[in-house]
Amino acid sequence: MSADDTSSSRALADHYARQNLEAPASLDHFWMPFTANKQFKAKPRLLASASGMYYKDVDGHEVLDATAGLWCCNAGHARPRIVEAVKQQVGTLDFAPNFSMSSPLPFKLAERLAALAPGDLHKVFFSNSGSEAVDSALKIALAYHRVRGEGQRTRFIGREKGYHGVGFGGMSVGGLPNNRKWFGPGLPAVSHIRHTLDVSRNAFSKGVPPHGIELAEDLERQIALYDASTIAAVIVEPISGSAGVVIPPQGYLQRLREICDKHGILLIFDEVITGFGRVGHAFGAQRFGVTPDMITAAKGITNGCVPMGATFVSERLFDAFMSGPDNAIDMFHGYTYSGHPLACAAALATLDTYEEENLFDKALSLGDYWQEALHSLKDLPNVIDIRNFGLVGAIELAPRPGAPGTRAYDVFARAFHEGHLLTRVTGDVIALSPPLIVEKDHIDRIVNVLADTIRATA
Repeated sequence: MSADDTSSSRALADHYARQNLEAPASLDHFWMPFTANKQFKAKPRLLASASGMYYKDVDGHEVLDATAGLWCCNAGHARPRIVEAVKQQVGTLDFAPNFSMSSPLPFKLAERLAALAPGDLHKVFFSNSGSEAVDSALKIALAYHRVRGEGQRTRFIGREKGYHGVGFGGMSVGGLPNNRKWFGPGLPAVSHIRHTLDVSRNAFSKGVPPHGIELAEDLERQIALYDASTIAAVIVEPISGSAGVVIPPQGYLQRLREICDKHGILLIFDEVITGFGRVGHAFGAQRFGVTPDMITAAKGITNGCVPMGATFVSERLFDAFMSGPDNAIDMFHGYTYSGHPLACAAALATLDTYEEENLFDKALSLGDYWQEALHSLKDLPNVIDIRNFGLVGAIELAPRPGAPGTRAYDVFARAFHEGHLLTRVTGDVIALSPPLIVEKDHIDRIVNVLADTIRATA
């Protein structure tokens, strides 16, 4: 490369590096997702760069990340292996179709993922997000029953307060009213069992709450109403994130598995949040000792670096599709970017990072410290519950009369602008899920900033 070429390359690199370091001239044109746009644009929070446990905003403040971005940067930010893998891949193979052809990386990644999965969930279908992973799982469930001669099994059962993405399938089986009411009826033949959040009996439980296993019996009520022969699958999150970190009661997931087995119903775990070390194993299924028929994953699969989703499918389900002629397409479903080379490269490097640094163990080794630190906030003004499991946590605040959600939002905003701490707010819950590289001093700062902010916002 000549001196002129080198100079030009550096100038180009500098140009693109600077793009994110300064505030935009206008905030008018980007319609932000899941955001009160008018409120945000009156006092924006703009992140310019990130490294390790910290963001840096456009004003140059270091902001401690207590939410792993959006539950996804489990290994922290700008990790060298992942950065290098993506840089190399984009210059080697930027895109390859996966319809009737492919590239090596999706196969290598699927093999690595299968080795991490519980039970016989050794088949992996790639997509671009958790929403698509869920829609893929729902379609696989319907098609599975059809190829087995039970095509009448078309009903899905979700759960109140469940979040399964924003596709019409995930929206329909989800149980958050604001995510549903604006968009019509959604899929037909969907019903919901009761949620398991019970502050009256389980407030300030440490880890798995003691009360609520009987709520699993609500599934039997649904089965009695609709008949098992019409039900394709049940889908739940092991831990509900968007509902405000709802931990399953003792024995609850095990009981759901028993009921599904009894009636020939598939069980799907949405592990977009609990996957990849968040609770101390690769998946929540392993931590809770329950193996579903499918797992949906995303977020931590690439450390949030490149969009990717995955649906893990049991060999039993997969084999049912393999009975046709060799030249027949066995599943009429997929995405242009299924198994995208950049996403696969990022995911492989992410798995290397998790393994090299033993990050799946952090939720176990730091879990007790995290738990005690969070529960030290118990007696602060307006704190009505604290929930935790692994390296996930929630602080629930009493809503202001006639203005639900405003107290927690004010804590979230004040923590960012004054305490330089990034948290997550959902309703009147402050949700926390720090990167797995978190250390005790980071936990101390998270708790101290929140304590000061909650007092100041009372």
